[in-house]
Amino acid sequence: MKKIAVITMGVRLDDEPGYTRFRYICEFLTDAGYEVDLITTTFQHWKKEQRNISKIHQEDYKFHIKFIYEPGYKKNVDIRRIKSHRIAAKNLRTLLEKEGDYDLIYAEIPPNDVALAAAQYAHEKGIPFVVDVNDLWPEAMRMVLDIPIVSDILFYPLKRDAEKVYSLVSGVIGTSDEYRDRPFLHQKKNVPKETVYVGNELSVFDEGAQKNWEEVFKNEDEFWVTYAGTIGTSYDIKTMVLAAEELANRGLSNIRMKILGGGPLKEELRTMADVKQIFNIEFVGYAPYDKMAAYLKKSDILVNSFVKKAPQSIVTKIGDYLAAGRPMINTCMSSEFRNKVEKDGFGVNIIPEDVMILADAIEDLYENPEKCREMGEKARKIAEEQFDRPQSYRKIEELIQGLLDKNVN
Repeated sequence: MKKIAVITMGVRLDDEPGYTRFRYICEFLTDAGYEVDLITTTFQHWKKEQRNISKIHQEDYKFHIKFIYEPGYKKNVDIRRIKSHRIAAKNLRTLLEKEGDYDLIYAEIPPNDVALAAAQYAHEKGIPFVVDVNDLWPEAMRMVLDIPIVSDILFYPLKRDAEKVYSLVSGVIGTSDEYRDRPFLHQKKNVPKETVYVGNELSVFDEGAQKNWEEVFKNEDEFWVTYAGTIGTSYDIKTMVLAAEELANRGLSNIRMKILGGGPLKEELRTMADVKQIFNIEFVGYAPYDKMAAYLKKSDILVNSFVKKAPQSIVTKIGDYLAAGRPMINTCMSSEFRNKVEKDGFGVNIIPEDVMILADAIEDLYENPEKCREMGEKARKIAEEQFDRPQSYRKIEELIQGLLDKNVN
């Protein structure tokens, strides 16, 4: 039985908040016949606190879990986060040297220095290293801190480590075509690569929505426009707040904005809505996944809301948005995703950070229920064909098996 290490600093365990991509990869590979160790951090990124390790060890997982100590941080973009990841990278190296009897290592990037520790170890041991590119650092961090020269100096180590990681890959998985191709931007390597969207399990999404259907109350005359995700610098939630005000001024106060999730700008934007007395918007807060599914399915429009400079491509929430079978208004400027929206026909692209343009797009869909229905049906079809993990994640296992076979030969 081949032994694989899956390394990630961001994974949801037990009833924690966060992403399930790497937990699912571990389960998928275990079911495919591999022995899998999930190597992750003692620090829970979304809760910003140390995990209850003893409680997690009492739970039942198909795979093994190993923890490396990480001191943690309070903000997503913070010098303390960089220092915290640096410590995690050193502790990962120590763990691998002590217990790293693996046939293949699969690691996410970012964090860049943690991925580099994994890549260098795999290179020294002569085993395949697969990188899972699910964000771009330092590009994403420039959204928060973009000061000429200063940012270049501050972020240089991140850029350097990323290129080192990419030079050592045996295979690449990207959560979008853009991310899949990023390792080859400055160097040419003939290695297998695949795009595997973050996606979700449609059966779990549907079951959660059904279970919470009655708990999520919606008046018959209400038309919900919903955002689910982080309320932070990359996300254009302010325009949604002001669009709610504009729609109310047009006499369309039954169009209700629902903002699910939390983040550093949540209280500021909620206060702005209160001060301006915008009553057709609700900051729902964090909702467990199954309840979020019910909110999305009860909504009439879903908004993939980003600011102009946001570097994101096809993000985690897209699988859930599509699964809900609702039309999407997209403000993300990623050419890859805008082309997909247009080609697959499940929504409309608009320019971000423009209140009138967003309000007009919402009103147009509000007045065209048939257009909404057609877009919603196309969204669900794309979810089933391209984002359902039991199908789409086979590409990961096939790439891994190919590398293991090649390494033996």
